[in-house]
Amino acid sequence: MAPPKRKSGGGRVTPKGTQPNDRTASSSSTSAVPASARYTPKAEKKPLVPPHWIPVIMLVLLIAGGLLIMAKYLFFADSNIPTLLGLVCILGGLWAATKWR
Repeated sequence: MAPPKRKSGGGRVTPKGTQPNDRTASSSSTSAVPASARYTPKAEKKPLVPPHWIPVIMLVLLIAGGLLIMAKYLFFADSNIPTLLGLVCILGGLWAATKWR
């Protein structure tokens, strides 16, 4: 069995042999501003340089969080506050890690 025939049709819209500058401008596209003045290039972004203390804060918060969780089991067996503070410190360290570029 032969494959189905491809759709034929369509084709050239402009006559063969025409050039882009052969076309004349229509009256609706004429304006006082030249075409080259319409383009505005993108503004260059400044490279983001993070402060040098971000990795220090990240490490301090992560270590403090771990120490607070360990302190709960060593010194504060009847309270869950050190665990809560430890988790908050760890989350703060992870948040600081996302700001480090």
